Amino acid sequence: MSHKPLGKVYLVGAGPGAPDLLTLRAARILASAEVVFHDALVHPDTLALAQRAEHVAVGKRCGRHSSAQAFINKRLVDAARKYAVVVRLKGGDPMLFGRAQEEIDALNGAGIEFEVVPGVTTALAAAAQIGTSLTRRGVSRNVTFVTPRVGKSEQPSDWARAVVAADTAVIYMGAGEAAEIRATLGARGVPMSTPVLLVENVSLPGSREIGCTLGEIEWAATQLGSGPCVIMLGEAMRDASIASYPQKQACWGTP
Repeated sequence: MSHKPLGKVYLVGAGPGAPDLLTLRAARILASAEVVFHDALVHPDTLALAQRAEHVAVGKRCGRHSSAQAFINKRLVDAARKYAVVVRLKGGDPMLFGRAQEEIDALNGAGIEFEVVPGVTTALAAAAQIGTSLTRRGVSRNVTFVTPRVGKSEQPSDWARAVVAADTAVIYMGAGEAAEIRATLGARGVPMSTPVLLVENVSLPGSREIGCTLGEIEWAATQLGSGPCVIMLGEAMRDASIASYPQKQACWGTP
């Protein structure tokens, strides 16, 4: 009795949002996909590239119903036993805050072939959008990407240690934790005058940039909509943060 070979699972980075920031390899794989398990924030036009595929939403968004990671892992394994080309489509880059390692471990454990297709991570797209380098000679020689978010069963992480040690920090999934960010970094000695820039809906039409200082970050977070946001912090952000002050003054008054 012959057995159908196991399919291959592609962990594909969808980039920060704009469909035309997708890599050529990602677009090619989506065109041949038979099933796509996608994050909640993947742009509809990106999903439209997978014309032949079944689209399955498995996204996670803070405060909303989401699929458990173990369930996603199982669905990927099961799909690879049914389809030749399975895509797990993740916002940004799969290997940064995307829980890709858990899916890779599950696929390895089941003996299923996989490939990771990188995507543009939001921090780099945000830097490009605002025209400000995350590193700059004489100002910023290093950069760190962190998130204060942890799972329900996980121990708190010391994300602030990395921020304090870095010249430039980009905080993912942090807008809802603005009060904690201010208090934690302040307690570690980070000046309240440190420049901060919040960028919402990076790379998409209607993206917003709100400049402030660390001491004003809670106010800035209240000005955001419901879109995803990255927080960029450090001296390298000073000019970009100041440039967005007119928008801030219109809402709140002189800083």
